[in-house]
Amino acid sequence: MSVLTRDEAQTRAQILDVERYTIALDLTTGEETFDSATAIRFTARTAGDTFVEVQPATLRSISLDGQPLDPALLDGNRYPLPGLTAGPHELRVDAAMHYSRTGEGMHRFTDPTDGETYLYTQLFMDDIQRVFAAFDQPDLKSVFAIDVTAPEGWTVLGNGVAEHTGQGRWTIAPTPLISTYLVAIAAGPWHSITTEHAGLPFGIHCRRSLAPYLDADADEILDITRACYDRYHEKFDEPYPFDSYDQAFVPEFNAGAMENPGLVTFRDEFVYRSAVTDTERQTRAMVIAHEMAHMWFGDLVTLAWWDDIWLNESFAEYMGYQTLTEATRFTDTWVDFGVARKGWGYDADQRPSTHPVAPDPDAVPDTASALLNFDGISYAKGASALRQLVAWLGEKDFLAGINAHFARHKFANATLADFIDNLASATDRDVHAWAGQWLRTTGIDTLTAETGTPAPTEPSNPPANGNGQSWALTVTRDGSRPHRITVGAYDHALGTQAGPGRLALRDRFEIDVPGDGTPTIRPGRRPALVVLNDGDLTYAKIRLDTASWDTVLTSLSGIPDALTRAVLWNTARDMVRDGDLAPATYLATARTHLPYETDIALVQGVLSFAAGQVVDRCTIPEDLPAARATLTDLCRDLIRRTEDGSQPGLRLIAVRHFIDAATQPDTLRSWLDEGTVHGGPELDPELRWRILTRLAVLGATDEAAIATELAADPSATGREGAARCRAALPTAEAKAAAWDALFTDDTLSNYLFTATAQGFWQPGQEDVTGDYVSRFYPDAIALAARRGPAIAEAAGRYAFPVYAVDPESLGTGLRALEDPALTPALRRKLVDQLDDLRRALAVRTSATG
Repeated sequence: MSVLTRDEAQTRAQILDVERYTIALDLTTGEETFDSATAIRFTARTAGDTFVEVQPATLRSISLDGQPLDPALLDGNRYPLPGLTAGPHELRVDAAMHYSRTGEGMHRFTDPTDGETYLYTQLFMDDIQRVFAAFDQPDLKSVFAIDVTAPEGWTVLGNGVAEHTGQGRWTIAPTPLISTYLVAIAAGPWHSITTEHAGLPFGIHCRRSLAPYLDADADEILDITRACYDRYHEKFDEPYPFDSYDQAFVPEFNAGAMENPGLVTFRDEFVYRSAVTDTERQTRAMVIAHEMAHMWFGDLVTLAWWDDIWLNESFAEYMGYQTLTEATRFTDTWVDFGVARKGWGYDADQRPSTHPVAPDPDAVPDTASALLNFDGISYAKGASALRQLVAWLGEKDFLAGINAHFARHKFANATLADFIDNLASATDRDVHAWAGQWLRTTGIDTLTAETGTPAPTEPSNPPANGNGQSWALTVTRDGSRPHRITVGAYDHALGTQAGPGRLALRDRFEIDVPGDGTPTIRPGRRPALVVLNDGDLTYAKIRLDTASWDTVLTSLSGIPDALTRAVLWNTARDMVRDGDLAPATYLATARTHLPYETDIALVQGVLSFAAGQVVDRCTIPEDLPAARATLTDLCRDLIRRTEDGSQPGLRLIAVRHFIDAATQPDTLRSWLDEGTVHGGPELDPELRWRILTRLAVLGATDEAAIATELAADPSATGREGAARCRAALPTAEAKAAAWDALFTDDTLSNYLFTATAQGFWQPGQEDVTGDYVSRFYPDAIALAARRGPAIAEAAGRYAFPVYAVDPESLGTGLRALEDPALTPALRRKLVDQLDDLRRALAVRTSATG
């Protein structure tokens, strides 16, 4: 398939105006294909040559202005339109199109629970051509009018209000001007809950087999939706620009969600069929807020080309967290951002594949390269940059600039330059210079604190306290960006309590980095702890002075504010990855402080990093028994702490991690046999599959037990759990079967592929997986070429030999990067994985001296 280049898009946009698509889809023609008939009304501003994209199973007919064209002229996914005359035209295309099993185009899923079938579209970034013919680029906005024929008993959802006209036929209200990638259809026997808010129809939808679980959470989901909708109307001058707001939770969805106007699609894991923590509910709420923000930034005003994708995602990421904090019960969302999302940005920004938040347009020459920028930089770093911008600019001026942007570019397209100009119109500050320093550069600044006594020649400003004492703070910056940060000064608190000593906030003050070169002088003796970036308003790695770090090691859980603790846990995380903190010290710090931690997001984030990175990748083999013992002892401590039932979320996290870290099967078998953890919780499907997966890893279960569990839970997640368990069994036969399913037969859906890959590689199974390390690269390269970007990304993320942390594995991978057959999506994942492998090897090397 040819990818669209930026030059081609610019040329086509200069030639064409596209007024209207009239589309008829017939979803009743079988399990492999559907019928797609499209009429495109467009105007050629000047005479010239162009093309339309379509990727059919069969191209039946195509005509221009009533004149038949030869279907055989289709070249891959492009049909040439040479010699267009200036003026109006109508192009008609009739085709049969393939259903997808990879979450791209028109995805088809049959629910194993009840046999019902569901369809939905995912057309980002250039997959509209899998559903109907189109001039597929974001700056050729148009009106879309769609009719759908579906089986009787189905409901059809779209970007506008859908009307059932009888005999399975549905007409969806024409859209206002939107980009091609935002068109959406979802069809099936949905379970729906509908209401109205602010005069608009609102709806939430899921598979029928998930109906009880959606019903249980419907009030929460709709309350969040209404609260965010109202808050955005307080922030934004432009009203919500579409005629309805549906949210469909769909199966086997690759992303977290997609911001289709009027029909947001979410992965249906957000319909919880097992127990979850409040932090997980907060994550769902944040995604709801994030996608709704896109209705303005992304849908109403859309990027002109994919180099500006960060504008969509960074804005929605920032607005999602901020609006959730302001409008809902989830008031500590930035703690979760700090511990769960920010590290994603920090990691991405230190790899060879890093790029500016706003890359140069020439660095995004085509859609294949653009797809690679959906990463921690475009989301987490970009949102962090906007949060720093708001701190520097002030929210009032920031929102004034945003509203000017919406007013000037609604139902049209805009660029970074437009965005910055509109912000600049609302303030006297030099936003253009800020953008050059923050958005056009790569890498992370490091801010380092040095504290001491002021030199006799330094002015004491503010004056020393009544005892004549003062202390000095000097902040050095390794990097190039300006930062407006808050500094927190903490003292040991009076009194005693169980566990580590408490700290009390003495003072918070703001400074600019870089400053004028003179230390900041504060009254009183030197605090026990000085925290740079207290409040986490900037994007930078933090290094503390020696005395402050000693205080962190002994008193981290005694710091009163969870966001401050998140900043310090991130500092510890960065230090491990940089080889500045021994893995054993990180684990010991977690063992000391997590039993006293009250924030669930922090416990989850620290345990995940401790297990997945510190123990499984960064610890040298001879230290593994002690590291694993520390981790399991920590989980036991948390389980004991929560025996009174007062903190079910914390207990659930502890139980999950205890299961994943278990080195002996006895306790897990007991829980599985009895159907409950001693003292709770009772085992729901998620915990049962988690336990069975761990027993499979330990070689303490078999195919018969897996089949029995699948018979008890024949759902889609049950099938994924069984696939994960089978791939995790430590036998040569199980590994061979899993490898064949992954890389040979090409029948696995995207979710079953991911589950199988997750089970395959396990720490401690090197004797049965070792030979597959070198096989991974040629097999993944061939797979990516056959099955496309979504499976390529899954293979690079989940099927990579992540636990083969040795020089031979790194060398094999680096040699594979020279293969010219590598697709862009797989190459990017391999570059990132190999850099993480190099970093883990460096940490191990530093640990051995």
